[in-house]
This record gives sequence, C-alpha cells and structure tokens, in this order.
Amino acid sequence: MSEEPGSERVIAGRYRLLSPLGEGGMGTVWRARDEVLHREVAVKEVRAPAGLPASEVERMYARLEREAWAAARITDRNVVTVYDVAAEDGRPWIVMELVRGLSLAEVLDAEGPLAPPRAAHIGAEVLAALRAAHAAGCCTGT
Repeated sequence: MSEEPGSERVIAGRYRLLSPLGEGGMGTVWRARDEVLHREVAVKEVRAPAGLPASEVERMYARLEREAWAAARITDRNVVTVYDVAAEDGRPWIVMELVRGLSLAEVLDAEGPLAPPRAAHIGAEVLAALRAAHAAGCCTGT
C-alpha cells in the first residue's frame, strides 16, 4: 500500500488517512477522518495499473472522476453516499460514507448458504440500488 497506517498523510488538506480497509487492482480504500467536519469517512485512493501509457492514465482518472460525481447524485439507502472527489498527486481520491458491517462474503463464510427468502431480500435491495442509479442517470452508458 502507498502509506503505512499512522503516517498521518492528509489528502486535499482535510482527509487524514487512518488505516487501510481494503486493497484491489485499482487502489486502496482507507478509513480516514474529515478534519473539517470531524467525522470518519472512507477514501478510495485510485491508482492506474503499472505500465499504462500517460495518455491512458489521464483518460482513466478523468473517467473515474466523472463516474464518482455521477454516483454522488444517487440518493438511496442501498448506495454509499459519495461526499467529495479530491485531487491529490494528479489523481482523484473518492471520499465516501464509511459503512460499518460485514460483506456478503463474510456473511457467507460465517453462516454458509443463505436461506432463499434472505437471498431474495438481498437481491431486491441490490435491484433497488440499481434502479436508483438508473433514475439518477448513472447507467445510461454516456
């Protein structure tokens, strides 16, 4: 990861990185503190894949920034709220609501297969989130 926990890195002058929550091919999600509003948030550090040409990196970061701003228009209890897109080190950092809980993978590991009514309920909640995204214009392909 790009920073060690406790290194006190501050993004955009206000988001203090506290500890990594997860990492994937496109970057790291950090638990952070918004020093202006005095609340914990999740901050996604976006990183381009190694070896990507500079022109492609720039296009990728611009697209991710547009997608984050589109996601910020979604208001639904099943969708994480996007608070900000901060620019730091020439790339976007997406600031979101910090949601505490278990992932579906963690629930399945702990409990095994879901009962059909519970699985149907989860599917209905995902569908509601997709409908909210579509209503906000996030799924138009533009």
